[in-house]
Amino acid sequence: MNIRQNLEQVKQLCAAASKRSGRAPGAVKIVAVSKTVDRNRIGELAGVGHTVFGENRVQELLNKQASLGPDLEWHFIGHLQRNKVRQLVGRVALIHSLDRWSLAEEINRYAVKAGLVIAVLVQVNVVGEDSKSGISPDETQSFLRDLAGFPLVRVEGLMTMAPYSVNPEHARPVFRELRETRDEARRKLGLDLPYLSMGMSTDYLVAIEEGADIVRLGTAIFGQRTCHLREG
Repeated sequence: MNIRQNLEQVKQLCAAASKRSGRAPGAVKIVAVSKTVDRNRIGELAGVGHTVFGENRVQELLNKQASLGPDLEWHFIGHLQRNKVRQLVGRVALIHSLDRWSLAEEINRYAVKAGLVIAVLVQVNVVGEDSKSGISPDETQSFLRDLAGFPLVRVEGLMTMAPYSVNPEHARPVFRELRETRDEARRKLGLDLPYLSMGMSTDYLVAIEEGADIVRLGTAIFGQRTCHLREG
C-alpha cells in the first residue's frame, strides 16, 4: 500500500479502537513521525489533509518546517537537550519529552524571555528502564506540583514509551499505569492533563484501548525505514 492507503487504514483502525474504549471515532490525534522521511512524502501526506507531524531531532524539524511552509503542526517527540530549547520556542505545537527538572527550568527561561506559553507533556518512565528517560510514576505528582511555579510552561498531559515487543499486549500494563498515574494526578492536584501520548506503530491500538489521546506513528504510515529508530 502507498502512504495514503496506509493513513486511511490507520484512521479506520484508530476509530475502531476508540469505539472499543468508549470514545468517539475521532478522539485520537495521529502524529505522523516523519524522521528520515523526505519532504516530498511529507507533502504527499499533507496533500490529503494530514497536517500533524513529529520529529525527534531539532535541526531536521526546523529544516522541514522551513521548506514545507507554515500550515503544518509540528510536535517534538525526541530527547531534548537543554541547549536546543531556544530553537523550538514558537516553532512547535507540543514538546512530548519533558523528562527532567533542569529541562523544565530551561523551557521556562525561554518561555519568559519570548513571552510565549510553551505546551509540554511530562515523559514518564513507567517501567524504569535505564535506556529510557523520564520521571518515575511515584515522582510524577511532585514533579507536576512543582511545575505549577512555571505559568508559561503549560502541561498538557503525560507521555510514555513501552518496551519494544512483537506482542502489543505486552505494552498494555504500561499504558494502563500511565493512565492511572494521570487520573490520580487529576484527582489529587486538580489538574486537567487532557492528553496521554502513548503508542507507536507496533502497539498503538492497545494504547488507544487504554486511553491514549495521541499516538506517534512512523512505520504504520510511511513504511519500513532503512534503519530502525525507536520513536514511531
